[in-house]
Amino acid sequence: MTVRPNALSWLLLSLVVFAADQATKEIALRSLAPYEPHVVIPGLLNWTLAFNTGAAFSFLAGAGGWQRWLFTALAIGISALLATWLARTPRGDWRNALPLSLVIGGAIGNLVDRLRHGQVTDFIDVILGGWHFPAFNIADSAICVGAVLLVLGGLFGGKTTPAGG
Repeated sequence: MTVRPNALSWLLLSLVVFAADQATKEIALRSLAPYEPHVVIPGLLNWTLAFNTGAAFSFLAGAGGWQRWLFTALAIGISALLATWLARTPRGDWRNALPLSLVIGGAIGNLVDRLRHGQVTDFIDVILGGWHFPAFNIADSAICVGAVLLVLGGLFGGKTTPAGG
C-alpha cells in the first residue's frame, strides 16, 4: 500500500484563521462598547461590538438557548467531515484544501465562542448605500470565502472530458 501525502498540513491555515479570529474578538471585547459604532471609514465600515446566539444572519437567535447546542454539534460534525475530506485530499490540491481549511478554521473559531460565551462575538459592520450588513467576524468571513471557493471549484473545477467523450 502506497501512502500519498495528504492535505492535513493545510490545517495550519485553519489554525491561523482560528488564532486571528480569537485575537480580533478579544480586542473587540476589550476596546468596544456593545452596539456603539466606532467609525473606521465613514459610510462604509464601522467596528461595532455585537453578539449572536444564532447562526448566520441571527438565524434562530431568539430560540431560547437550545440552538447553542445544535450549532455546537453542527460545527463539530461539519469540521470532522471536512477534516476527513482534507485527509483524503492530495497535499498539492490547493483548490480543495484551501477552502476546506478556511471553513474548518472559521467553524472552530465560532464554536469556541459558543462554548465559552454562549454566543458568537461579531464586530465588523459594513455599510452599503446606507444599509448595514449584519455584523460579522473573521471566522464568518473565512467560512463564507471557503464555501464560495468550494462552490466555484465544483462549478468550474477544470474537469476535462476524455477525447471523443
